[in-house]
Amino acid sequence: MEPTIIDVIQDAPYGLQKIDSSISFRNFINFLEEKAGQEQTVKKTFFSMVLDRLRSNPAFSADIDINNIADFREELSLVYGMLMPPVTNEDDVFWALSTPVSPVVFYGTSGFYKLMTDNSGCVRCEIADKTVINVQQKMKKLYSFILERLYHFPALHENDMIIALNDDKTGLKRYYRANLDTRFADVYAKGSLPELDLEEIRKELQESNDITVLARLLPLTMFRFEGFSVITFTDVTAEHAVDNIKSAILDRASYDANTYFRNVTDALKMLACNSDIDFGLLPVLRVNNKLVFDRSTVLFSKLMTAALQDNKAEDMYLSMANQYFQAPKVVFMRNLALEDESKMDFIRTLKADGVESYALLPVYYDSKAIGVLEVYSKSQKAIDERVLARLDAALPFIGQMMKYYIDEFNVEIDNVIREKFTSLQPAVQWRFRETAWHYLRDKSLQLPSPTIENIQFRNVYPLYGAIDIRNSTLERNAALRDDLHLQFDLLIETFTILKQKLGFGLADEMIYKCKKWIEEIDNDTTDSDEMRVRDFLEYEAHPFLVHFKEARVFQTASDIPDDESEELVDVIDRYFKITDELNGAAYANRRALEASMQKVNSSVNLYLDLFRKEIQQSYPCYFEKFRTDGIEYDIYIGQSIEPEKKFSELYLKNIRLWQLTSMAAIAKITNSLISQMDKPLQTTQLIFIHSSSIDISFRDDERRFDVEGAYNIRYQVIKKRIDKVHIKGTGERLTQPGKIALVYFNSKSAEEYVGYIRYLQEKKTLNDDLEFLDLEELQGVTGLKALRIGVNLESEWT
Repeated sequence: MEPTIIDVIQDAPYGLQKIDSSISFRNFINFLEEKAGQEQTVKKTFFSMVLDRLRSNPAFSADIDINNIADFREELSLVYGMLMPPVTNEDDVFWALSTPVSPVVFYGTSGFYKLMTDNSGCVRCEIADKTVINVQQKMKKLYSFILERLYHFPALHENDMIIALNDDKTGLKRYYRANLDTRFADVYAKGSLPELDLEEIRKELQESNDITVLARLLPLTMFRFEGFSVITFTDVTAEHAVDNIKSAILDRASYDANTYFRNVTDALKMLACNSDIDFGLLPVLRVNNKLVFDRSTVLFSKLMTAALQDNKAEDMYLSMANQYFQAPKVVFMRNLALEDESKMDFIRTLKADGVESYALLPVYYDSKAIGVLEVYSKSQKAIDERVLARLDAALPFIGQMMKYYIDEFNVEIDNVIREKFTSLQPAVQWRFRETAWHYLRDKSLQLPSPTIENIQFRNVYPLYGAIDIRNSTLERNAALRDDLHLQFDLLIETFTILKQKLGFGLADEMIYKCKKWIEEIDNDTTDSDEMRVRDFLEYEAHPFLVHFKEARVFQTASDIPDDESEELVDVIDRYFKITDELNGAAYANRRALEASMQKVNSSVNLYLDLFRKEIQQSYPCYFEKFRTDGIEYDIYIGQSIEPEKKFSELYLKNIRLWQLTSMAAIAKITNSLISQMDKPLQTTQLIFIHSSSIDISFRDDERRFDVEGAYNIRYQVIKKRIDKVHIKGTGERLTQPGKIALVYFNSKSAEEYVGYIRYLQEKKTLNDDLEFLDLEELQGVTGLKALRIGVNLESEWT
């Protein structure tokens, strides 16, 4: 232990440099006196001895100048002895005493000083990295202390303070969480305290997180600080490394494959605490349940990249993988030089590439081996069992990463099937066949660079319709919230029983975490992250319960009768039964909602398929559906789609009447389903009337038809923006359950549809409540109008 003064954070803001503070141990002595008065054990004698020694030096009870701190070595050692366990090895502990609120250390463990200073005794400059600790963060901690002590304002929420330091041995960064304990520090106002609107301050801090408002109201010159603080650093490198892997997985789309792989392996090096160790990733890819060799994936494997040089990678991989994944296990070769090459051919390949030690770790996802993690080094004795044990924390996330690789591979397979083999609609298939023939003809003539012609249809009339499930997002969020509430209530009940029966302290912590999750779920202002909830359940709560069940701790506990042991197993089994995704009550709301949405969409899909077949009989047209929370569709009709049959506007008018009739039918069908749904859902029906023709072309990148030309694109823009449009001056949504909304620009087109509406009103299909509405302006779109008509939901269809 050394009374050496260092400024841990050298870039202190101006306000902190001018702070009025003094070192004092009076609060600590009072603390010991209180503890001595409460104790009835032998500790009382120990406390009294320490108090006598501290009181014997009156100067120690007065304010102490930091420059004279070395005069109190013995007293400081007693403070350390009271605050830390006596068997603690100070070389392994990063602990220190500092001035009340500014991090100027005056006494600490040897481990702390070694960590914070270089060989010359200077504070490591990495600590001042503005990306890790910034001025705003320091000032926020200080004002949190002032508000808590003088205004009884709850401590300001803030992220942990993390510092990064280079490890002299490995050259890798290590990360430490800094904790500042201010129990023995006090703050005093030099004058009268100003009155503050604490609720307004809370609101401003929540909105902007800007501490300058407090600096203006409460300048630091108003206060005097006394006492001392305790600084403790905890090594969180492993936690940080795992977080880096999780972040890389979540942000996969932002990186190319090589950068993605490098980010993950850098984090694994940090976790292994050795820059001489490298890693390879090899997910298992299968086609028709047979292993396949994908060169783009195996490039991330050390063994396979070495084997590629000898053109034997595929044979080696298929031979090894088929055998290995029948019974996956850890393969560890500490010294390849001593391994027999004749037993395993791949050893020779690794040796030739300079590898000295090598390990294969099976990676699992949902209890299935889906790949391997390679651990290797070209340095002798770099890998041992401790290194492999450190990597255990990352393996679940490596499994998730490999699962994404496998899913991407399978999606690519499906895309090829969809792109190359999916049949085209008969109405436009002739044009694709003609284009394919022209391509083959040009290729056979050996023309330079034969190209595929652009497939387009000019002067076609578009019809757009949308059937949307009302408030689907709100319903989905409500179902998730109700299910999670039930699950966490059940978890709390389960952990409470465990605590009562076993007296297991960690159960209290799990109960606390569950209650915090319930608060977050119930708080509508919080964007509860479903993935974080899933991570907590999968990686914390469930393993906790599974341990007590599978390890049979209950049976080995001498103080628990067998019948109670069985009762505890039953309690855990009951939880997992209720939270079963397929049948459990904790998924009931989500299952009910999905079933209801599926019922609606299936019925709408079935009707639209019938509608599509009917309209094709009068004149061929292109009909395309899109699945959202509901169903959207585009219809294109015109002479260019069917050159062999003369087009007339009579066909267009016929299909428009048919579209309006079908929307009324869909509104009636979905309304009739409400009584059959566990989660009642309503639909809205929307039609966009476009009076003039447009041009469409086939987009190779999306494998679908889209509009082309500046004017035509305007149609597409409007179509995408009207689903949530409001009636002008009212704030009311245009689309409403039980009604059909028809959006238009051209009054002539509206007159045509009014005629169809009158006809369907005469047939009692539509109600007598036609509305003519002006719509609010949308981005880049003005002058929209709409018709809205109610559907007679009780009528009989003819």
